[in-house]
Amino acid sequence: MSNTYTAIFERGGEWYIAYCPEVPGANGQGHTKEEARKSLASAIELILQDRREDALRGLRVDAEREMVTVG
Repeated sequence: MSNTYTAIFERGGEWYIAYCPEVPGANGQGHTKEEARKSLASAIELILQDRREDALRGLRVDAEREMVTVG
């Protein structure tokens, strides 16, 4: 699934810190802005995958599952 998220970058000494306000808990870091962006993208992907798996646990056996594309 592909979507676009906001990345906020802050500089802390030699590090760039990045976070995403749309996905609480998603943050990344790197010595360059690109490293921080990639780290943040990985964190977003992991968090969303975990939330997706958690949401699907315990579904009834007869529940129908379909995918919806946004954007």
